[in-house]
Amino acid sequence: MPNLNARPAKNIAGKVKELLEPTINELGYMLWDVEYVKEGAEWFLRITLDNEEGININDCEKVHMAINPILDEADPIEGSYRLEVSSPGIERDLKNPMHYNACIGWDVEAKLYTAVDGRKTVKGVLAAYDEEKNAFTIDENGVEMVLEKSVVSKLKTVYDFGD
Repeated sequence: MPNLNARPAKNIAGKVKELLEPTINELGYMLWDVEYVKEGAEWFLRITLDNEEGININDCEKVHMAINPILDEADPIEGSYRLEVSSPGIERDLKNPMHYNACIGWDVEAKLYTAVDGRKTVKGVLAAYDEEKNAFTIDENGVEMVLEKSVVSKLKTVYDFGD
């Protein structure tokens, strides 16, 4: 018997991105990410925005009001879901080349699938991303480490809150 809860979430996220990106760009924002995920019994469509000045609640509301009618008209998702519009935050997951390039010069943390030089975590400044080699260069206090994407399970920006 087929799993009635299974949905092609990645395909939906891709369709929604294609549908909404032009409008979001026209409003002066960058579409950082689209996620369609199930949490508990509910489905969530999460639209994440960014721009050089940062994102505030008014930006989220403006975009929400602009994209809601587009989603209603196109109806790319069967069933009900909650629409959330937010910023990626100061600490954000980096998932694709656009993210990597946008965050060059930022402090990052790379979690590794297996230990490299005895470590499973590398922290430093994202110095470069080589799209051809699909590899990151992370500067750890003046020592550059090149990590292929295939060894990195998660890459995220980190912020020193001065704890």
